[in-house]
Amino acid sequence: MGKVLTGTASWTDPTLLASGWYPPEADSAEERLRYYAQRFPLVEVDSSYYGLPAEQTAMLWADRTPVEFTFDVKAFRLLTGHPTPKKALPKDIRESLPAGAADKTNVYAKDLPPEVVREVWQRFIRALMPVHSAGKLGAIFLQYPKWFFFGQDSMSRIAEAREHAPDYALAVEFRNPTWLSERNADRTLDFLRDQGIAYTSVDEPQGTAASVPPLAAATSDLAVVRFHGRRAETWDKPNVGVEERFRYLYTESELAEWVPKIEKLQAETREVHVLMNNCYADFGVRNAAQLGQLLLQAEKPVGTA
Repeated sequence: MGKVLTGTASWTDPTLLASGWYPPEADSAEERLRYYAQRFPLVEVDSSYYGLPAEQTAMLWADRTPVEFTFDVKAFRLLTGHPTPKKALPKDIRESLPAGAADKTNVYAKDLPPEVVREVWQRFIRALMPVHSAGKLGAIFLQYPKWFFFGQDSMSRIAEAREHAPDYALAVEFRNPTWLSERNADRTLDFLRDQGIAYTSVDEPQGTAASVPPLAAATSDLAVVRFHGRRAETWDKPNVGVEERFRYLYTESELAEWVPKIEKLQAETREVHVLMNNCYADFGVRNAAQLGQLLLQAEKPVGTA
C-alpha cells in the first residue's frame, strides 16, 4: 500500500492569513511555512503558475521544512497553454521576443519561437533543483485550460512537457471533459501511462461545460487528487475571482465519498497526494485535516480505538 499525503494548494493565501489559523507568533513567511509543515506533510506551490520561481526561494522552502516534507509545484502558465502577461516573463526573455509577440500584452507558447519556450522550461526546472535535490519535490502539476481538447496535437504537447522535464515527476489535470468522455477516457489514461505521467483525479462541480467527472485513476506510481469545491454556479462563470470560485467547505459525508477511492489509488501506487484547493479562509486546512482523520480511521481494524 502506498503512502497518502494530505495538504492544501497554498499556505500563503491572504484569506487564510486573515482567518486566524496561524498563531500570532507565525508572523513571517518562514514561521508560517514551519507552522504549516508541522501539521501537514504536503503542500502545493501555486505561485509558480503566475511567475517563474526563484532558485533562492526554492532553497528556503527546502531549508525551512522537515526532511519528509513534500512540495508539489504548479507549472508556469506559459508552459500549459494559458495566456501569459508579457510582464510575467524575465526581462531578458521579454526583450528577445519576436516583433509579433513583443507588441502583445499577453503571449502564448504557440506564438513564441521553440528556443524561447525551451529556455523558459529550463529556467523553471533549474529553479526547482534545490527542492528536488533535497528529496522534497513531489510532482510538477500541468494544469491545462478548458479549451485544451482531447486530440493528437494536445497529446503531443503533453509529450513535449515530458521531454522538457525527463527527471521530474509530472501530473496532468484536465479542465476539458473531452479527455474523460466515454469514447476517450481509456485512450487518455493509456497515453498517460505510456508517458509515465500521473493523472490528477478531481472533485469539482458537475454539470457545467468545463466539468470533469470525479474519476479516480492511477497512471503512474504517483496518484494525485485535488478538491476544488462544488460551487457549480461559479465554476464556469467568466470574470469570477478565485476566492469566489473555490469558496466551498466540504461536509464530512462529502469527504467520506473519497475514502474508498483514495484507498484504491493507494493500493495501486507508491504514493497518493491529496490536496485541498478550496483555499478560502481556513476551509482548505480544515478539510485537509478532516480527510486525513477519515483516512486514518478507515485504516483501523474493526473494534480498535
